[in-house]
Amino acid sequence: MEASSAGSSISAVTGGKAKPHQPVAKDVNIFFDELEGVNSPSKDDDSLLHHGNLTSTSDDASRLEVVGEEVPDKNKANGLYFRDGKCRIDYILVYRKSNPQTEKREVFERNIRAEGLQMEKESSLTNSDIIFVKLHAPWEVLGKYAELMNVRMPFRPFNPFTAGAPCILVRCCFLNGHFIEINGRSRRSRRKIYYLHRRYKFMNRIEKQISRFRGWLPRKPMKLDKETLPDLEENDCYTAPFSQQRIHHFIIHNKDTFFNNATRSRIVHHILQRVKYEEGKNKIGLNRLLSNGSYEAAFPLHEGSYRSKNSIKTHGAENHRHLLYECWASWGVWYKYQPLDLVRRYFGEKIGLYFAWLGWYTGMLFPAAFIGLFVFLYGVTTLSHCQVSKEVCQATDIIMCPICDKYCPFMRLSDSCVYAKVTHLFDNGATVFFAVFMAVWATVFLEFWKRRRAVIAYDWDLIDWEEEEEEIRPQFEAKYSKKERMNPISGKPEPYQAFADKCSRLIVSASGIFFMICVVIAAVFGIVIYRVVTVSTFAAFKWALIRNNSQVATTGTAVCINFCIIMLLNVLYEKVALFLTNLEQPRTESEWENSFTLKMFLFQFVNLNSSTFYIAFFLGRFTGHPGAYLRLINRWRLEECHPSGCLIDLCMQMGIIMVLKQTWNNFMELGYPLIQNWWTRRKLRQEYGTQRKTSFPQWEKDYNLQPMNAYGLFDEYLEMILQFGFTTIFVAAFPLAPLLALLNNIIEIRLDAYKFVTQWRRPLASRAKDIGIWYGILEGIGILSVITNAFVIAVTSDFIPRLVYAYKYGPCAGQGEAGQKCMVGYVNASLSVFLVSDFENRSEPTSNGSEFSGSPLKYCRYRDYRDPPHSPVPYGYTLQFWHVLAARLAFIIVFEHLVFCIKHLISYLIPDLPKDLRDRMRREKYLIQEMMYEAELERLQKERKERKKNGKSYHNEWP
Repeated sequence: MEASSAGSSISAVTGGKAKPHQPVAKDVNIFFDELEGVNSPSKDDDSLLHHGNLTSTSDDASRLEVVGEEVPDKNKANGLYFRDGKCRIDYILVYRKSNPQTEKREVFERNIRAEGLQMEKESSLTNSDIIFVKLHAPWEVLGKYAELMNVRMPFRPFNPFTAGAPCILVRCCFLNGHFIEINGRSRRSRRKIYYLHRRYKFMNRIEKQISRFRGWLPRKPMKLDKETLPDLEENDCYTAPFSQQRIHHFIIHNKDTFFNNATRSRIVHHILQRVKYEEGKNKIGLNRLLSNGSYEAAFPLHEGSYRSKNSIKTHGAENHRHLLYECWASWGVWYKYQPLDLVRRYFGEKIGLYFAWLGWYTGMLFPAAFIGLFVFLYGVTTLSHCQVSKEVCQATDIIMCPICDKYCPFMRLSDSCVYAKVTHLFDNGATVFFAVFMAVWATVFLEFWKRRRAVIAYDWDLIDWEEEEEEIRPQFEAKYSKKERMNPISGKPEPYQAFADKCSRLIVSASGIFFMICVVIAAVFGIVIYRVVTVSTFAAFKWALIRNNSQVATTGTAVCINFCIIMLLNVLYEKVALFLTNLEQPRTESEWENSFTLKMFLFQFVNLNSSTFYIAFFLGRFTGHPGAYLRLINRWRLEECHPSGCLIDLCMQMGIIMVLKQTWNNFMELGYPLIQNWWTRRKLRQEYGTQRKTSFPQWEKDYNLQPMNAYGLFDEYLEMILQFGFTTIFVAAFPLAPLLALLNNIIEIRLDAYKFVTQWRRPLASRAKDIGIWYGILEGIGILSVITNAFVIAVTSDFIPRLVYAYKYGPCAGQGEAGQKCMVGYVNASLSVFLVSDFENRSEPTSNGSEFSGSPLKYCRYRDYRDPPHSPVPYGYTLQFWHVLAARLAFIIVFEHLVFCIKHLISYLIPDLPKDLRDRMRREKYLIQEMMYEAELERLQKERKERKKNGKSYHNEWP
């Protein structure tokens, strides 16, 4: 139902003209009398809870009737109501009596009462200086602001086919079934089932065998058990923006539960943001009082404890928080689908969309992880048939030149046999296919997420929801209050920022971003110097294990140090991004969030991936050759790749960074709040004992929990977006990245759920239509991944040199074949010869290589395509080098254009809206028009009957 159509359809139901409006309270009482005997579940009932559980802290009206006078006493004890046990607490404000901002608080609270909110104060049981202000919104206030905020609520749709008889719920269907396509749970259309006759006995037997096999398996193991946990999804109804004038059209069984707790808190927060605390145009809103310290905290309450002494399967859920813990945040349901409708009901649409996106991303990782594991296993199975690794392992007579100055010894090529085999596990014939697959996968993931988001937006009534015009940030008002101009939309004067001032601030901010990127490059440069210096140190180490694996030890320690630098710089980047964003003076909160998000992502992305880019595209590319090495500051020789290639270094970099980063993030997300909350509980136990702690009211328990991050869901999204970058950008070098991401995300969903339900205060429910600026960032990463994977395959891996050798220089040259038999002699062809006597003095090794043949070495080999020392142009590039270079450039161009064409074709072929959803939306619009037509027709017929009754008649009347 569209908002505009809903309003017009409701007005059509009431006759299309303004009738004498009766007092709202009278209409409500009459409506309650009519529904007194109705027991059908509705959207405002807590139908998710078992009605037999009398110990629940839910607001179910039927339980209040059963328990009678005992409920107010129970409500007083559970800490969710005022002292009278009837008024539910919708919001909590916390301040300290010792705070000097008393006058502002008094004015603010007086204005709160003037808005109609009820207030009650209580001091803390643990600290008499802390005061809790409990707020309750009566029905009249909720109705008034729900209408102003266009809160959509379930209403009784007019049935044009049954002479206007209303229906209690849309899902109950109308009598003749005309509305059957828009009915049902979560507004999902009924599927048509066609029964076909089986023509073949053979197929009949196969189907019987399959059905018998399915009987042994658990039925739909990933879906939540609806028998033990019934009604996990809301019974969605036809909704429309709330209107007090047409209140009789809305499904109201109980005024206290018509607006759920999340909606009530959102309405109260909306009021608090518009209440003044001092005289003046800018002295308004709760956020300013929180920033200046007048109030210490502000939050809605959790709906009781998330634990229960009784089993949820036998006694039902105590409350929605308990239900979320059992069917979502518990580790025992890690393989189950998420109850997104329940998450949205408790935490709001914005958080619900985050978990919907995270679940969708995790589900889409399954095919990527499977293909990546297949590529790895393909490398394992073909390892024994790999001609290149065989030649490396058997090359005992090929002596390689030292990889560093002086202390690095000569080494046999066969010593790198293990590294050659490990490289084949990641760099094999399936790598190119996997890179193309992941580029296509990223596009399919984003396109199908758009479709999934559209379905969620439809089910959650977000299709026609538009963010109300945002308020100007207080900082912007304070800075530019002297200059004003008329707002073209509202027609009211507002602060104005001059174009020159805005440009100058953006230039300074961009300079700050550039400077911080230079800091990252300097950090990477420091890591490079560390690698260059320590490789010689490890080569001269007294331990044989480190001395023989000096390059691996250098890479491993450099990655660990790089990780520590990344984590330290992240703290600095957050402060710099906050400073630069405030320096820009964004006009609204959404502009501030988008600017801050873009800066933080840019900083974190560059910080996390700069060293990876260095290893992938620069390590060993500009080192020169023996006898003429390129050096940093004419001192340090640049680091070379291992004799088996640079891909092993890139794999180590990605594996270590990815594992350490995800482990650290999970600890900071859950471990840190757990430790803080444990320490708080420990202090309370020591001071007041265990029994006293369990008797604390709910507001006291929630106050002792950790507040949600100041930036909302920013950290959660940032972690997943950076992981998405790791999964796609260098996936050609590390096919197991999707598998690691999948395992992490399975844990991440339950960690985040556990954190939201048990460790954090309840966040304010807020609405959103999509994931915001993050979608554009994901698209940018998808485009970048195509380019980087093309360069990884062409430059970092040996795929192109092997292909050129097989078709041009190998035994199968000119035959159009490229099998393993065509790779015979590849290793020898990829190594050049160097005359040991041509070494520079500062790079000449201390050993003369006599331990290999009993006499000093005359020649050694190195990875490059250069002429031998006795050629007319010593150490000049060979023709094979230019062939390989041309093939690499051609591959990059062809790969990029091919993949981009596939991506755009997929984007074009996959519509943003599923066909069934588009049909449902069109069907609803058609039905709304029919409803309006029938309502107008009935009104005209009634007017005609009244005229006839009064003796008045007109000719040519219609109908």
